[in-house]
Order: sequence, then C-alpha cells, then structure tokens
Amino acid sequence: QVLLVESGGGLVQTGGSLRLSCAASGRTFSSSAMGWFRQAPRKGREFVGTINWNGKITTYADSVKGRFTISRDNAKNTMDLQMNSLKPEDTAVYYCAARTSPVPSTSGNDYAYWGQGTQITVSS
Repeated sequence: QVLLVESGGGLVQTGGSLRLSCAASGRTFSSSAMGWFRQAPRKGREFVGTINWNGKITTYADSVKGRFTISRDNAKNTMDLQMNSLKPEDTAVYYCAARTSPVPSTSGNDYAYWGQGTQITVSS
C-alpha cells in the first residue's frame, strides 16, 4: 500500500513558477515509477510527466516539455514537480500517482495509487 500526499499548490501569475511535492509512505516507493497528472475543469485527466524508479528516466507531455521538471528523492520518499513559465492553460488540479512497477508510463490506467490532488491556478 502506498499513501500519496501532494503539497505546494496555489495561485500564481502567468510566467511564474511553482514547485509541487508528493510525499509517499510505504516501503515500495523506491522501486515504483511515479507520475504527475492534471485535470482542468470540464476536461478529462491529462498526463503531465513520469519518472522511473531511480529518477534517471523522465517523460513529459508536449504541452509542458521544457517548462516542467520531475525529480525524486528515494531517501526521503518524495517526488517533486518544478513548474516554470506557467500559463493559464496549466490551471488544473494536479495529482501524483504511483505504479507498482519501476517502469514509467504515460497512461493513468497503469497507476495503482493516487494522491488527493492540489489546485494550481495561473492568472492571466
């Protein structure tokens, strides 16, 4: 079992930066691939990025590539999402998720555990 808790959400102006953190409990964190997803109002869940078990492989959605960076610290059981050059279209609830596999995935269906989400609002 893995419990995930996101933090760091809030309101930011266009062009600003925010850093989200995901704290995980459970002994399997260091062997699990992790991901970030988001859901905007009246839209479906969208893949943001994923990272493999040791942090050496990351994949990003085209919409955030070059602006967002995922990192993880297995010693602290945390995963972060650094978001720069934020745009109004980045406004959404952001979720961290964990797989039971070390292999990253862009599909939300491959993730067994989810956090409760944290709101990001980018004002224009």
